[in-house]
Amino acid sequence: MLLVTGERAFFFTDGRYTQQAKTEVQGAKVVIVRKTPLIAAAESLSENGRNWGVKTVGFEAEHLTVTTKNQLSRAVPKSVRLRPTTGLIERLRIIKDADEIRLLRDAVIAGAGLFDVALETIRTGVKETAVAAEMEYSARQGGVEGMSFDTIIASGPRSALPHGRASQAAVPSRGFVVCDFGVILAGYCSDMTRTVHVGKPGAAGRGIYEAVKDAQQLAVDAVKPGIAIGEVDRAARSHLQRKGLVRYFTHSTGHGVGLEIHEAPRIAAGQSEQLQPGMVITIEPGVYLPGKGGVRIEDMVLVTDRGCDVLTPTPKELITI
Repeated sequence: MLLVTGERAFFFTDGRYTQQAKTEVQGAKVVIVRKTPLIAAAESLSENGRNWGVKTVGFEAEHLTVTTKNQLSRAVPKSVRLRPTTGLIERLRIIKDADEIRLLRDAVIAGAGLFDVALETIRTGVKETAVAAEMEYSARQGGVEGMSFDTIIASGPRSALPHGRASQAAVPSRGFVVCDFGVILAGYCSDMTRTVHVGKPGAAGRGIYEAVKDAQQLAVDAVKPGIAIGEVDRAARSHLQRKGLVRYFTHSTGHGVGLEIHEAPRIAAGQSEQLQPGMVITIEPGVYLPGKGGVRIEDMVLVTDRGCDVLTPTPKELITI
């Protein structure tokens, strides 16, 4: 639990993390306690709050249960006002500095290499979980800390599930396979999606793939500083509307990426916030036909002073296995 006052910061934890806190915590005094870190932090406010000049304490409303909030209310002195905050920390993280961008580039490259493993493993009859396992094993061998999220390998009709995590289903003899994956390297996440086809695709399937690829590229082309975020979403969605596929595009066009896999900003319709240099976002339109299959293509993109830089190095032409 981190307690930040006007002049100091304190990191409360228990004895299990004594050595880890000494190694990893910077910019705050480490306090090892025998009780719940939240209660210890609140008691410190009771003992020292007046000397610190603390009258109001903010707490992250999106990350606190009702039970914990009640415990906090009972523990802090009555002279201290508790104030819920939303996005206070997240807004500070929305613009990445040069070091963060370097780390994100490294994570993207490490993650992109796993697509080759997927291509080597995806075969008719192979379970989706086996494909994911090979990718994740290769990632660990490559030195990553872990996967950014549960690897999505969704084949055949399951490719119509936007979040079709790898299952025991076997790759069919024909159909799309959506591969959505990412790694954590030095604390920073990567995220990418490529869709391949097992067997020769028909004209309809190829047309859907090309529509998604073109929509994704139009959205990437729209990324530049000063543009309203909603316009990026509009670029992808308008193209799919012209192709008669927009009703099958059931999620937003992208999201920010950093220390967490989903960060601000949200790239969605109606968002008036403007893109700024240093934002790192995903562009990932998709089309999902229930019971038939789906296609999604996703890149990570850095907003620059003049436009954008696509961080994901992997080609997007349709690959047939």
